[in-house]
Amino acid sequence: MVVKDVTAAIIIQDNRVLITRRAHNQKLAGKWEFPGGKIEKGESPESCLIRELEEELGIRVHVGQKFGVSQYRYEHGEIRLLAYYADIISGTVTLSVHDAYSWESPCNLLSYDFSPADIPLVKKLVHIAEVRP
Repeated sequence: MVVKDVTAAIIIQDNRVLITRRAHNQKLAGKWEFPGGKIEKGESPESCLIRELEEELGIRVHVGQKFGVSQYRYEHGEIRLLAYYADIISGTVTLSVHDAYSWESPCNLLSYDFSPADIPLVKKLVHIAEVRP
């Protein structure tokens, strides 16, 4: 089985992280996730995040260092989720393929129903927030 590479953005502002909820007509509808998308042929993970966040949320971002990787096998296929820190440089979050978004404190993330591939990244972010003074 081919593993599909997918990106996710860890966008933190004022100690809150941006999360989005998949709309009812999407795979994994109703699940929360870090925004991002599928890497197209010949595209780097960083350029994928820039494109996807502009297309799906109407924001332009600067992509920073890698945050982490999570791999998960869904019924519809296996993905490798590549997460990067990102900063919004322009635009305002406007939903097109998601039905909700939230700026949430990392310590509250575990109360959301995240897609399985995102859960290890959520746990890492919560842990980082707990050990930071």
